[in-house]
Amino acid sequence: MTTDYLRGIKKALTGGEDTPLVLVCNFEAEAFWAKGYLGLPNVPFSGSTRLVQRMEELGVLLAGPDDFLVLSEDLDPGFRRYAEDLGFALPTVLVPENVEPGRPTTEDVLDSPVLLAALRATSGALLPMGTTALEQKLSEVTGLPLAVPNADVFERVNSKVYGRRVAVAGGLRPVPGFECETVAEFLAVLDEVEPLVAQGERVVVKDAYGVSGKGLVVLDSTIKASGVRKLVTRRAARTGDDRLHVVVERWLPKEFDLNYQFTVGRDGGVTFDFVKQALTEDGVHKGHLVPAELQPHHHDELRHAAEVIGARLRADGFSGVAGVDAILGQDDVLYPLLEINARLNMSTYQGGVTERLLPDGSACLAKHYTLRLAARTPFDAVRAALGPLLDERDGERVVITCAGTVNANAADEAPFEGRLYAILVAPDRARLADLDSAAHTALLTLETR
Repeated sequence: MTTDYLRGIKKALTGGEDTPLVLVCNFEAEAFWAKGYLGLPNVPFSGSTRLVQRMEELGVLLAGPDDFLVLSEDLDPGFRRYAEDLGFALPTVLVPENVEPGRPTTEDVLDSPVLLAALRATSGALLPMGTTALEQKLSEVTGLPLAVPNADVFERVNSKVYGRRVAVAGGLRPVPGFECETVAEFLAVLDEVEPLVAQGERVVVKDAYGVSGKGLVVLDSTIKASGVRKLVTRRAARTGDDRLHVVVERWLPKEFDLNYQFTVGRDGGVTFDFVKQALTEDGVHKGHLVPAELQPHHHDELRHAAEVIGARLRADGFSGVAGVDAILGQDDVLYPLLEINARLNMSTYQGGVTERLLPDGSACLAKHYTLRLAARTPFDAVRAALGPLLDERDGERVVITCAGTVNANAADEAPFEGRLYAILVAPDRARLADLDSAAHTALLTLETR
C-alpha cells in the first residue's frame, strides 16, 4: 500500500501521485557538493563511509510497492520478513552487479551494465536524496527523468552561506553571525568574535557543506580561536588560495533544536509537512522527538518561514523536499532558519512509518543505537534481542527502520561499530523514555565485552 505521505511527494515532484520512483538514497551527497569549496583545514571526522552509505536502506519503508530502491546490498531476509510483518508492501530492490567497497552506490550502478539495462526498461522518475553529478549522469544514461533539479541547483541551495543570506533577505530572524568566502573575511570576523570568546561565550564555525558534525568547530577558548586562525592563515600562505567558505555564529542559549520540512512543488506551491524537535549534541544530529513542544505562535512563525524560504528556493530553480533546522531560544524566541537542507532528510524517510504506526496523540522518538559487535549479526538475532519490545502493546512499540547499518563495518577488525535505526512510539514522553531504556538494555545482549 502506498501511503498518503508518499503520494503527496510524488504528486508534488512529478505531477502524478502514482508515478513509479527509482530511489537512490545517496547520503554522501554533501561531500560531492563541497568539492569546489574550501572549509576549515584538518577538521577530524569519525564517521564511517560504509556506515553512511548503508543508511540508504532507510528508503525501504518510504518507497511503495510500485517503486524501486537501489541498494549496494540486498535486504537481509530477516529484515524483509519483519517489514512485511509490519504491513509494508516493499519496493523492488535493485542491486548493482559490480560493487566496490567504499564506492558510492550510484557509481556502482554506472559500472553495472545489467542493472543499467533494467533501469532503461523502467518507467517513472529517478529520485535521489539529493542530485550530484553521479545521479545526473545516471539519469542521462538510463533515460529516467530526474524528479528533482540538477546537481548545480542542489549545490547552490545547500550551502550554509546561502541559507544565512536567505534568512536576512527574507526578513527572517537570523542566528547572530557572519558568512565568509575568503580568509580575509574570516580573519576580520575572528577579530570581532574573539572578545566574546574571551568573556566565556561560545562561537561555532561551520563549513558551508558540513554535515553531522563534519567541518564544525566550537570556539570556547581564545587558545582554540588562535589555533584556528593559525591553521587557516598557514594554509592560505602555503597554497596561495584565499578561499574559505564557512559561517560563524554565536552559540545561543537554547531550549531545543527544531527540524521542519516542506515540499516545493513543480508548480511553485509550498506545502508545510511537519515540525519535529531535533536532538543534537555539539551540533551533531542524534534523533527527533514528536510532537515538538511549541506554542501556536511558534507554529505560525515556522509556516511563514517555510513560505519565505520555499519561494526563494523556487526562484533559484529548486523543487523538491526541503528540511530546515531552527532553534528555540531559552527566552522563547524562535530562530527559524539555522540552515537549509534542500534534499530528502532523515525525517523524510520516517514519514511513511509515522503515518501508519503513530497513533494520534502519541509521542515518538526517532534515533539510532550504536552497537559494538564481535561478528556479523543477522537481523533475526537483532529481532530476537528486542523481542516483545517490537510488538504493539498498550500503545508502545519499537519499529526498526534500517538494519543495513548494523553490519556496515563488519570488514573491520572486531569489535566493530554498527548502528540500528529505530522509531519508538508511546502514549507520552515518560513512557517513551522507559521504552528507550528498555531497548538499549535489550540490545546490549548483542554486544561484545
